[in-house]
Amino acid sequence: MVKILVIDDDNQMRNLIRKLLIRDGHEVFTAQDGIKGVQSFHQLKPDLIITDIVMPNKNGIELIADILISNPSQAIIAMSGGRRTFNANSHVDSNELCGVKGLLHKPFAYQQLQDAVNIALN
Repeated sequence: MVKILVIDDDNQMRNLIRKLLIRDGHEVFTAQDGIKGVQSFHQLKPDLIITDIVMPNKNGIELIADILISNPSQAIIAMSGGRRTFNANSHVDSNELCGVKGLLHKPFAYQQLQDAVNIALN
């Protein structure tokens, strides 16, 4: 069973992603911000992290950098929407997210989440 950590400050989004991933047979844990996400990462040692970019306390870019410094091969999917979007020319596609295995733009379809998870884990 794959262990996934979902980090998002939006409770509804966090719980929706959790439910979808559990339905796919994954073991899913959640955190509500970047600080708690880094703590959970060190405690849980997940196979995959799915993190929002725009969050209070420690944003997703800071979280990703912290994790990849000590674990450069960690599978991470970054997601964002609303306040900050990403496309081929955007800031979040830049080298700040080097090392991530996937990008999701909210709102995304269930199939997009499944595809991103499959790619990140392979």
